[in-house]
Amino acid sequence: MKTKPDFLNKHGKLKNSIYEVKLKELQIELVKLQEWVKAKGEKVVVIFEGRDAAGKGGVIKRITERLNPRVARVVALGIPTEKEKTQWYFQRYVPHLPAAGEMVLFDRSWYNRAGVERVMGFCTNDEYWDFLRACPNFEKMLIRAGIKIIKYWFSVSEEEQEKRFQARLEDPTKRWKLSPMDIKSRGMWVDYSKAKDDMFSYTDTKICPWYVVNADDKKRARLNTIHHLLNLIPYEDLTPKPMDLPPRQKEKGYVRPPMQEQTFVPDIFEGNS
Repeated sequence: MKTKPDFLNKHGKLKNSIYEVKLKELQIELVKLQEWVKAKGEKVVVIFEGRDAAGKGGVIKRITERLNPRVARVVALGIPTEKEKTQWYFQRYVPHLPAAGEMVLFDRSWYNRAGVERVMGFCTNDEYWDFLRACPNFEKMLIRAGIKIIKYWFSVSEEEQEKRFQARLEDPTKRWKLSPMDIKSRGMWVDYSKAKDDMFSYTDTKICPWYVVNADDKKRARLNTIHHLLNLIPYEDLTPKPMDLPPRQKEKGYVRPPMQEQTFVPDIFEGNS
C-alpha cells in the first residue's frame, strides 16, 4: 500500500504548514524580481486565464500582496462599454500594457474573445476567427517592442469546480465571486473545453506559449505558478540594502493642540476582550 508524501494531508492536498513556509520563500524572491524589473526597465505581462473558480485570483493575490503596486499592478477589465465595442478589439487593452520598470498581471485578458465571448455568443463568427488569426501577430508585435509575455491557463476538474461553486454559495464573503455568467457557464463545460482547445491550436506558439497549471489543489497551484514564473525570468537580487535611520526630530518648543479638539474613531476593540 502506497503512503502519501509527508507534504500532503490526508485528503491528498498540500499541508498548510508546508505551504506557508514555501510561499514566504517565494514571495521574498518575487520582491527581488520586482526590484530587478524596476532597476532594469523591464516590461512584463503575465496573463491568467482558465475556467471559473480555477483559482486565478488566489494566485494573483499571493503574487502581489508583498509587492509595490506601482511596479506590479493587476488589470481586471469589466464589460466593454458601447464605445469600446466599436474599437479595434485589442485597443482597450493597449493602455494597460506596462511601461519600463512595470509588471502587469491580467486577470483575464484579450483572450475573453476566444472564451466567454465565443461560447456565450457575445461576438460574431467573423470577429472570433479574426481574433484567432490576429492574436499571434499582436503578441509578436508586443514581444518585438520589448514586452515579455507569460500566459497561464488554470485547469480545474469538473468535480473540483463544483465544490468551489458550492462553497461560494455557502460563504457570504465569497458569494460575490459567483456572477450570473458563472452560473450559466456551469452547464456549458464541453463548450468551454472546445473553445479552449481551439484557442490553444492558434495561440500556443513557440514565441509565446501557454503554460497549463493543474489547479485542483489551490495551494500547490499557487506555489507551482510562482516558482515557474520566477524561473522564466533571469532576474538578479537588486533589493535595497538596509539603511541607517537618522535621529528623530526634537520637538523644540512644539505644543500639540488639545486632544479633545480632534475626532477619533471609537476604540471598540480596546483591552484584551
